Amino acid sequence: MKVKKAIFPVGGLGTRFLPATKSMPKEMLPIVDKPLIQYAVEEAADAGIEQFIFVTSRGKSAIENHFDHSFELENNLLAKGKRDTLASTQEMLKIPGSYAYVRQQEPAGLGHAIWCARHLIQNEPFAVILADDLIFGQSTTKEMIKNYNSGNMVAIMEVDKQKVSSYGIVQIDNNDNDIVKINQMIEKPSIDNAPSNLAIVGRYILDNKVFDILESQERGSSQEIQLTDAISSQIGEIPCFGYKIKDERFDCGSKLGFLQANVSYALNRNDLNSDLTNWLKTII
Repeated sequence: MKVKKAIFPVGGLGTRFLPATKSMPKEMLPIVDKPLIQYAVEEAADAGIEQFIFVTSRGKSAIENHFDHSFELENNLLAKGKRDTLASTQEMLKIPGSYAYVRQQEPAGLGHAIWCARHLIQNEPFAVILADDLIFGQSTTKEMIKNYNSGNMVAIMEVDKQKVSSYGIVQIDNNDNDIVKINQMIEKPSIDNAPSNLAIVGRYILDNKVFDILESQERGSSQEIQLTDAISSQIGEIPCFGYKIKDERFDCGSKLGFLQANVSYALNRNDLNSDLTNWLKTII
């Protein structure tokens, strides 16, 4: 079956970016002039996703507003002849019904967030995209969907051995292919217990049977319902694969990753590259 639906877990509190996120969702923090969540939705749309499901929480209405009309703003831009700017504000509008929003009443983990959207997924595979993991380029989700046949698939990449305790870590068959079979995965292991330094990053394609696992799953690391634990419990019953990402990934859940992403994306733009490069040379 084709993957046509994607879940975007956006219910987190964004405590690492306080006070900026006190009244603004962290997913609305801009990379240059576009919020993180828009990059995630654009990547999904480029991959052929047709239904976009946001798992939100209290105080996240700005995300809903971002993907809707703003008639006062649009009329003002039209009256002033700013058609290019108007087009940029309307580029993410889609057929009515393409966007759906579900509330996660408590911050109980990624697995719980996915489970909250279970009624919007039929007997079909679906994608999960984490906006915090900003991947330069549009190919990752598209390539995963193109290579997906059945079971579960996660995006993976090498990380520094000292940072494995911050990720879900996988053990794979030893080969150099882009698509590899996963034999084991552990959520946030210690350095000594990590089976490798291959970490899961925020792109998944999941079999709908994962909801049956999440339904009764006990809380794991950080006293949260971990998606990694649910996927891991299915290894041996249904196939589990890793897709080695080729594009550069920025951890925009961290301040440093967020700043790196802004600089990198700005340097890639013709309207900013020259002036920014010259300024960087003066301070470095």
